[in-house]
Amino acid sequence: MDAAELRWQEDKQGRTHLCVSGQWTLHARKPDLLAVLDAYSAVGAELPVRVAVSAWDSSLLALLRRLQRLAGERRLELHWLELPHDVERLLQMGSAHPIQAADQPNASGNLPTRLGQGFLGQLTTLANSCTFLGEICLALLRLLQGRSRLRAGDFWLALQACGPGALPIVALIATLVGLILAFVGAAQLEAFGAQLYIANMVAIGMTREMGALMTAVIMAGRTGAAYAAELGSMQANEEIDALKTFGFPPLEFLVLPRLLALLVAMPLLCVFADALGILGGFIIGAGLFDISATQYLNQSLEMLSLTDFLLGIFKSLVFAVLIGLIGCHYGLASGRNAQAVGQATTRAVVSIIVALVVSDALITLICTQLGI
Repeated sequence: MDAAELRWQEDKQGRTHLCVSGQWTLHARKPDLLAVLDAYSAVGAELPVRVAVSAWDSSLLALLRRLQRLAGERRLELHWLELPHDVERLLQMGSAHPIQAADQPNASGNLPTRLGQGFLGQLTTLANSCTFLGEICLALLRLLQGRSRLRAGDFWLALQACGPGALPIVALIATLVGLILAFVGAAQLEAFGAQLYIANMVAIGMTREMGALMTAVIMAGRTGAAYAAELGSMQANEEIDALKTFGFPPLEFLVLPRLLALLVAMPLLCVFADALGILGGFIIGAGLFDISATQYLNQSLEMLSLTDFLLGIFKSLVFAVLIGLIGCHYGLASGRNAQAVGQATTRAVVSIIVALVVSDALITLICTQLGI
C-alpha cells in the first residue's frame, strides 16, 4: 500500500515543483507540510504543485486548502501543474464562500456607527412589534365578527396545556407564598400581640398582588417559553411559510388559540392561587399561634372586599395578554436554526417577566392614586 508522500521534484526542464502523491486518506500516515515547505526556500514567487495521488478523500482537500493559506501568508502564487478534476471543483467550491466570524460586522466600525446600527435595530424591532399588535387586533376583530378561521380543537388543546396542566405547580408555589407571607408577618405582629391579623395580611397580599403575580411568573416560564419554542421551531422548519403558501393565516391558526386559552385559564388559576395562599397562611396561623379555622376565615372575609378580588382578576387578564403576545411574537420572529430558537425562548421569558413587573407596578400605582 502506498503511503502519503509530499516531496520536491524536478521535471525534465529542471523546474522544481511540489509533488503530492500516494494515498491521501484519513488512515494514512502523512508528512508534515510545514517541514516540507521550510526545507526548500528557493521557490521564488511561484509555487508549482503537482497532485498525482492514487487514492484520496477529505484529507487531500484539507492539505490543499492549508497549502493555499500558507502560500498566501508567504506571498507565493500557487500554480497547479496537475490536479484531478473533482479535486479542482471541490477547491473552487471551498474558496467561493470563505468562513467569516458571525460577529465581525458588528465589531467593525467606530462607536457612532455601532450606536447608529443599534438604534436602527431597535426601530426595526419596534416596527415589527407594532405590526404584530395590529395584525392581532384585526384577527380579534374578525373573531368577534364571526369571520375568523380559528379552530375550536386548537383552542381546547391550548387550554388544556395552560390550564389543568399548570395546576400542580401553581398549587405548590401559591401555598408556599402564603406560608412565607404569614411567617414574615407573624414575626412583626407577634411583638404587638396581634397574631390574628396574619389572616388580614395574607388575604390582602394574595388577592391584590401575589396571587396574580406569582401565577403569571409561573406561566411565563412554563407557557410563555413553550409558545416561543413551539412557534420558533415551526419557523425554523418552514411550517409557518407553508401555512402562508396555502392561504392559512398563521395568527388565526397559531396565536389566537393560545392567547384566548390564556385569557380563560389565567383568572381561574389566579382564584385557585388565592385560595391556596390563604390556606398556606392558615397553616402558619394554626400551627404556630393556635388560631382556629373559624377565626381565621372570619378575619379573612371581614378584611376582603369585592374590589380586592376583582383587582387581582384584572391583573391576571393583563398578565395573560402580555404572556401570550410576547411569547408568540418572539416565536414568530425567531431565526431558522436551533440556536435562534433557543435565543428567542430566552428573550421571550426575560421580556415577559420584565413586562409583568412593570405592568404590576403601574397598575398598583394607578389604583393607589385612585384610592382603589
